[in-house]
Amino acid sequence: MLEDVGGQLRDTIVKATSQADGPRDQVHAGFRAYFRFVATQQAAFQLLFGGGPRRDEEFADAVRSVEVSIAETIAELIVVEGLDAERRLLLAHGIVGVAELTSRHWSAGGMAGNVDELADQVATLAWAGLRGV
Repeated sequence: MLEDVGGQLRDTIVKATSQADGPRDQVHAGFRAYFRFVATQQAAFQLLFGGGPRRDEEFADAVRSVEVSIAETIAELIVVEGLDAERRLLLAHGIVGVAELTSRHWSAGGMAGNVDELADQVATLAWAGLRGV
């Protein structure tokens, strides 16, 4: 079940980023896809990242597996001269963390505001960080 939800989220991001024109558009498209998934699949997102059941080690391992899968997908999109694969993966985990924690806070607060506006603001933050690498 968790792997299915995680796979759906990953596939949503892959589809959105593959249709983008260039790296900056990939960042924006990826965050829009992520936040739209959260907005339209609230129960699935809560199941995956809601927090409470993470105390169970098997559940936590499944969630980490989903996070790793998404980070690996994002790492492939990070193209910075001189940056090795391990560092790209580390940065990709940071991006996943930003998306997940922002979404958890947004969801807990009632998901106020426009989903695309939020996604674009977070994407701008991430893009600025990636450009500084």
